[in-house]
Amino acid sequence: MAHTSINKARKLLTPAAPRSASPYATLGAAALAATAAVLMAGVMVIGPGVRFDEPAISAQP
Repeated sequence: MAHTSINKARKLLTPAAPRSASPYATLGAAALAATAAVLMAGVMVIGPGVRFDEPAISAQP
């Protein structure tokens, strides 16, 4: 019994074969990083103290 559990443990501990990198995963990561950079640049340009007031809507034509 101990011999079979040792063999099972060895099988579980052997490293899996590395998978090749996917170009789509790299493209997705680059797109995410570019989107984050554009959003952060927009926050820095607009600044934290900017308010966009909505125009008052009149009930009379």
